[in-house]
Amino acid sequence: MMPQEKLQPVGARVKRLFIGIPKEISMQENRVALVPEAVQLLVNNGHRVVVETNAGKASNFLDNEYSEAGAEIAFSAKEVYQADILLKVEPVADEEMDYLKPKQVLISAMQLNVQPKNYIKNLMAKKVSAIAWDYIADEDRVLPIVRSMGEIAGTSAVLIAAEYLMNQKGQGIMLGGITGVSPTQVVIIGAGTVGEFAARAALGLGADVRVFDNSISKLRRLQNAIGQRVSTSAIQPKVLLKALMRADVAIGAVRTISGRTPCYVSDEMVQQMKSGSVIVDISIDQGGCFETSRVTTIDKPVYKKHDIIHYCVPNVASLVSRTASHALSNVMAPLVLQMGDEGGVEDMIRNHVGVQNGVYLYNGTLTNKYLGESLNLPCKDLKLLLAAFNS
Repeated sequence: MMPQEKLQPVGARVKRLFIGIPKEISMQENRVALVPEAVQLLVNNGHRVVVETNAGKASNFLDNEYSEAGAEIAFSAKEVYQADILLKVEPVADEEMDYLKPKQVLISAMQLNVQPKNYIKNLMAKKVSAIAWDYIADEDRVLPIVRSMGEIAGTSAVLIAAEYLMNQKGQGIMLGGITGVSPTQVVIIGAGTVGEFAARAALGLGADVRVFDNSISKLRRLQNAIGQRVSTSAIQPKVLLKALMRADVAIGAVRTISGRTPCYVSDEMVQQMKSGSVIVDISIDQGGCFETSRVTTIDKPVYKKHDIIHYCVPNVASLVSRTASHALSNVMAPLVLQMGDEGGVEDMIRNHVGVQNGVYLYNGTLTNKYLGESLNLPCKDLKLLLAAFNS
């Protein structure tokens, strides 16, 4: 009748995961969720990985690289969708929805601002759990994949602008500065990750950079991160217009947590910019921060309005898909490994607030408050669902 010691598990309950990587079929999407090296890491740790044929072709990863890494090559999307965990870059397309099965886990981008009500309803009807990789947070509450893609987009924006300033496509200006010649004027709207890395790239080339943002703390963080004094300003229409009138390049680098990007530059302001100058609107996937911006494609990336070159391709990271795929894998592979070590996706969600931050569907129940309010759909608190599951 004496009290006895409670037995505790000696080690973690490791679970072997079945992971599927389908080929991306969304327009302009060239990335792949895992590169062959990451697949090899997962397979060596006892997990099963099936990859759809040509899934990595757009990023120059061949099927034989995946098979040599230990993956199974599937010749149809339906085979891949038999996996328990699906790793995708873009959300599931409508034609792929029928392949989903109950209790399946989908890890992909969520793209809140473009998801129609019926799309979310169809996912709910499938009883899947969906995690948005663009909302998964690390131990420092940073969104690692969003930051990685922002670093790529910011640097790429400056390289793109440099190309469209040259003779073949523009007015024959070198982005940067050389001795005895006035440096190129670059205006960046937004002091987040995209703005920071655009500023780094432009400064590295020798350009004269000015960064605008309504958050003084973001501007201060950007200056501290870059390690040198950069001309910064709050977004005030007259001050912004004055800078744009002198600018050779204007980069839209504003990101919002939800909804549409604020439109900071009006049509009249664009008309007063120098003829032949370049606008690169990285914010276009959230609506754009220039009134004259409209979505373009990789095949036809630019158009002219008021004699200003506009580059408004969403998902700039797909232009450097191999680099971007490596950046994705650097986050996704350790995350999946940890899921296996902790006993599966359910335990991972339960134990990590950063992963909970990315969950928007849990076994078919909507858990994202913003989606529920914007689409007028019933939404439940994830922590309550987890508590009910535990009981």
